[in-house]
Amino acid sequence: MSYKKRLDAAFQTAPTLPILPSSRFVFMSDCHRGIGNSNDNFLKNQHIYFAALNYYYKMGYTYIEIGDGDELWENPDITHIKEIYSNIHWLLSLFAQKKRLYLLWGNHDLEKKFYDSSDFSFYEGIILEDSISHKVLHLTHGHQAELLNSTFWRLARFLVRFLWKPLEQFGVSNPTSAAKNYVIKEKAERRLEEWAKEHKTTIISGHTHRPVLDKKSPHYCNTGSCVHPRCITCLELQNNSLFLVKWSVETREDLSLVVARTVLSGPIKLKDLNT
Repeated sequence: MSYKKRLDAAFQTAPTLPILPSSRFVFMSDCHRGIGNSNDNFLKNQHIYFAALNYYYKMGYTYIEIGDGDELWENPDITHIKEIYSNIHWLLSLFAQKKRLYLLWGNHDLEKKFYDSSDFSFYEGIILEDSISHKVLHLTHGHQAELLNSTFWRLARFLVRFLWKPLEQFGVSNPTSAAKNYVIKEKAERRLEEWAKEHKTTIISGHTHRPVLDKKSPHYCNTGSCVHPRCITCLELQNNSLFLVKWSVETREDLSLVVARTVLSGPIKLKDLNT
């Protein structure tokens, strides 16, 4: 199956959500929540993430996690992850109670495809449609652009769990990862953009960990990740416009620390996308 057919399949049974003038959405991906050990790349940003998530809950946003929320390639038991990050799981449950939570699975948590969870529902893709401009956004993780991380994901999981995870402790990066290999990253992003152009839509993905919101690239957007060295990035949709946002710890003049929200790019009106 080609990458285009894999992306087509991701949206065959995807739910369609309306974008109303009052709608507020936040898109995050690639949290890679682990078990609090030295391999847990999310650990350093957990407090930033919780502060940001709390802000979005209080401000009435719908939270859409675009895959790789949990690191299930390195850690086979999601129960342990939930125990380590019980505060985050609790906050996600509050979103779910308000019907403001949608979770997509990516390659590193593809096992969720097979979950029968009473807590949350998981999807491969979601479609958002603007009620005013009738512009359509397609949301999916983006691993479908790569053969190893989609069709042969079990092989990729084996290599990560038993080869690259131990080597990571010695500073050796996984060369097959789109997040760490520039050539693979470029190829995946180009394929996602090509698919979106052919379908006259805009695709919002994660996977490569590189945040993208650019008027010069109206068919492709990327949330970035929650495992950047000193920050997390995400996309916001409010007032029918997209924003690329960074959350980080900053120092005030009185030397106190605060978790701050910074707009990196935008607004870009939905009506100006994929025109």
